Amino acid sequence: MPNSWSRRFFANAGVQILYFGTYERDYPRNAQVISCLRRAGVEVVESHAPLWEQRHKLAFGARSMVRALRAEARLVRRSAEGADAVLVGYPGHLDMSAAKRVARGRPVVFNPLVSLEETMIEDRGLLKERSAAAGAIRLVDRTAFRRADLVVADTDAHARYFIERFGLAADRVAACYVGADDQLFAPGPFEATSFHVLFVGKLIPLHGLETILKAAELCPETEFRIVGSGQLDEVLTTMPGNVRHEPWVEYDRLPDLYRLAGCALGIFGVSAKAARVIPNKAFHALATETPLVTSDTPAARELLEDGHNALLVPPGDPSALAAAIRRLADDAGLRHRLAANGRLTYVEQASEPVLGARWRSLLEDLLRR
Repeated sequence: MPNSWSRRFFANAGVQILYFGTYERDYPRNAQVISCLRRAGVEVVESHAPLWEQRHKLAFGARSMVRALRAEARLVRRSAEGADAVLVGYPGHLDMSAAKRVARGRPVVFNPLVSLEETMIEDRGLLKERSAAAGAIRLVDRTAFRRADLVVADTDAHARYFIERFGLAADRVAACYVGADDQLFAPGPFEATSFHVLFVGKLIPLHGLETILKAAELCPETEFRIVGSGQLDEVLTTMPGNVRHEPWVEYDRLPDLYRLAGCALGIFGVSAKAARVIPNKAFHALATETPLVTSDTPAARELLEDGHNALLVPPGDPSALAAAIRRLADDAGLRHRLAANGRLTYVEQASEPVLGARWRSLLEDLLRR
């Protein structure tokens, strides 16, 4: 029997979403989802309690726990009045209990992006597997995923993983690409005057920084530009002479960096997680019409075709990466074809109108159920 909120939805043919939680407001996944929903005609009201704004540097200590508890206490006092559903932003794993209370029977949608357990224990190695903190993270993870009425992953590969890892019903999990900010990331007036390689991102194991640096050693004639900082900063203390490093740039400067590059790099890590994601940087390259080189993985194959809209190389293989870079440096025609086809792929499969329609469709299907 439809509840009062679903009856109102079908009567008014409109959708209002409460975007809820301690999510990091400026993180691309959150900003992108909100922008896409609004462009698709969905009314989005934010209910946000700041917690993760310091670039994901929340430590596991007493002070951090107090901050988290205070944020959750503020959230449970919020109201979902007028909303058809509650959508919990990333990272919102801690927020699912509060979301269920605030929803009062409305559907709760979870936008997790990652499993905390896999990210912090298996991927980044920040917690010992048998530690109390790791046990707590596993409990938070399992509780969050199982309380959601719908989990929206970033790729089909990640959706399958969530289904298997947390024992979820297949009809409670869907996928929608990350995409990019269409207002920023678009082809522009700038054009590469000399060939150089660009990598932008957090320096974490997922991205395969060591593979990139070894490829740079094999291409001493080519300049590599690395923009970002993170867990693996110390790896750059012995970087080759043809590598330039900038720890950080303003977000609105990134599109110009892509447009001026001869090619952009995706990720090259060898973990199981690396095989299930298509990172922001890949969409940024496609959107700005920049030739993309990234790992050949199940997730990448959902969107990319080697030699058509990107060059795909085996994960963790610096020789293959170096060969792909040399191939692009020597062949302007190939660069132009990959750039044009990559942009077309982005427009047809990952632009804001496309992703907005996908998100709206998922929400409407959920409300019908």
